[in-house]
Amino acid sequence: MSNCHPEALQRAVEQFNRGEFYACHDTLEALWMEAVDPERRFYQGLLQTAVAYYHLQNGNRRGCMILLGEANRKLADFLPTYAGYNLQALWEANQILLQELFCLQPEDPLPWVAPPVLRTVDDRPDREASWNLPEPQ
Repeated sequence: MSNCHPEALQRAVEQFNRGEFYACHDTLEALWMEAVDPERRFYQGLLQTAVAYYHLQNGNRRGCMILLGEANRKLADFLPTYAGYNLQALWEANQILLQELFCLQPEDPLPWVAPPVLRTVDDRPDREASWNLPEPQ
């Protein structure tokens, strides 16, 4: 992976990890539009993951499921790590959520899910994201 925009990718990851999925989408979209494959596919997989969690926050199960599936198809090409990030853990978290949503009946409420943290390969797993997401009542 070229290092044309490492600051922008780091900003997108920080936005994702704070639960700022729409801002993350905007940051990644700018990178995606300028990139060529394989980076373009990597950025698109991250972008689709961010939008999937945005949909989940807004109660859009169908949109979340579609984008998680699309994202994981792209991210699978970059497992287990790419650009210094642990994509395996993100991919697995996406798969678990996708399976959980698939098992729900249409009338079932969406579960509260803490979105995954995108970590660098050097990050310790005990570090938590700082989410501003309300717990369900």
